[in-house]
Amino acid sequence: MKLTVVGCTGSMSGPKGAASCYIVSTDTTTILLDLGPGSMGQLMNHIDPGEIDAIVLSHLHTDHCADIIGMQVYRRWLPSGPLGPIPVYSPGDGLVRTRQIGGDPADETYSGEFDFRTVTAGDTIHIGDMSIEFFAAVHPVPALATRITGAAGGVLAYSGDTDYCEGQVAAARNADLYLCEAAFEATRDTVRDIHLTGGRAGRIAAEAGARNLVLTHLQPWTNPQTVSDEAREEYSGPVAVAIPGGTFHVTPAPTMES
Repeated sequence: MKLTVVGCTGSMSGPKGAASCYIVSTDTTTILLDLGPGSMGQLMNHIDPGEIDAIVLSHLHTDHCADIIGMQVYRRWLPSGPLGPIPVYSPGDGLVRTRQIGGDPADETYSGEFDFRTVTAGDTIHIGDMSIEFFAAVHPVPALATRITGAAGGVLAYSGDTDYCEGQVAAARNADLYLCEAAFEATRDTVRDIHLTGGRAGRIAAEAGARNLVLTHLQPWTNPQTVSDEAREEYSGPVAVAIPGGTFHVTPAPTMES
């Protein structure tokens, strides 16, 4: 599998790029993890949005799903003709949330563009040659971690937004790459049950035995070096920080590029 970072800024789009959005692809399947502000335009720098097989939303906070309306417009009004519906998986009601973002009335179902499906911790879905398992996260709204296994055996875990919890450890267990949020700095941010510090992200990666850790969802005011140093105090494996356009090849013996 290949992971491409479309956007990775936490809580909003930032001066260097879009909010959360990641392409996960194999030779035959392409999915999106999250679709935050600014990501729809940046996505077009990497792929044709019409090639996407499904969208998986970690949760329904706006910084992870706002550009679903841009995707809806693209799929409905493309001059060459409508593209038809694709599955959209999320905890909570994705249809209602999309209406809220778009400001559309209750009779708008988006059925020509999306097939909304609710998932919960413990569910497993199959999209093309990918198997996706969902695990608990800790966040103010329903949120999930995802564990994606490709046909070649590589495993990618994605935290979504979360604080430390056993669901995250389970999702990242022996993963070849753990893409984990680290929005908070330990000496600055003491509130709990919202986000991870670099240190808590590193602790999860260490307890899970993840082979590589990639920190993401850094807010514009979060220092990448600070959270990287915190992670390395807890985790002895390779640590990288996601950047827009960065790519990672997820295999049983992964190579990392940025």
